[in-house]
Amino acid sequence: MSTDQKITILIVDDHPIMRLGIAGIINTQNDMTVCAQAGSGEEAVGLFQKHHPDITLMDLRLPGMSGLEALRAIRRIDPHARCVVLTTYEGDEDIYQAITAGALGYIIKGMSHDNLVDALRKVRSGCRYLPSPIARSLEDRTPNSNLSAREREVLSLMAHGKSNKDIANALGITEATVKCHVGVILERLGVTDRTQAVIAALQRGLEHL
Repeated sequence: MSTDQKITILIVDDHPIMRLGIAGIINTQNDMTVCAQAGSGEEAVGLFQKHHPDITLMDLRLPGMSGLEALRAIRRIDPHARCVVLTTYEGDEDIYQAITAGALGYIIKGMSHDNLVDALRKVRSGCRYLPSPIARSLEDRTPNSNLSAREREVLSLMAHGKSNKDIANALGITEATVKCHVGVILERLGVTDRTQAVIAALQRGLEHL
């Protein structure tokens, strides 16, 4: 198969050894080839504009611009861009945010390399690829559990051990307003106290430490 007929793939991962391993798997397939590699979200956006790959294979955990932000930026450049997420993040909120941002596939790094090549082929053909564990996590996501930008800020500060007073000072709001936000957060996450909220946030991918 000639190079111009192969599925072209942009790999985005901040670990050079991981990129090398992924590229090795892809380049052994007779119908696909790696056209570029990026180590950051910013670099990924630039290389996407330069190479216009058939698929962007994106890690979510990146320095600076996150993988999710890079995915959104790429989709703004080309609304038809096909993206597959390959990450260690397996919380239902991580998955939901990536799919909402336009990812057509979502794979955990611990999965078989067969999942990877299957995902690339199916996404190239226009299909979505969500392995059973990913699909189940997405289905189990609590309905109406979205948090506002301010509530996410409060939750992040909670996860870093800040008191209501500290949060109020950091965000320039009153303690009463913070308490109101905390109450909404507990309700949306289906928990009864701050500790449970932080644990739930870390498990689901609402917050990463």
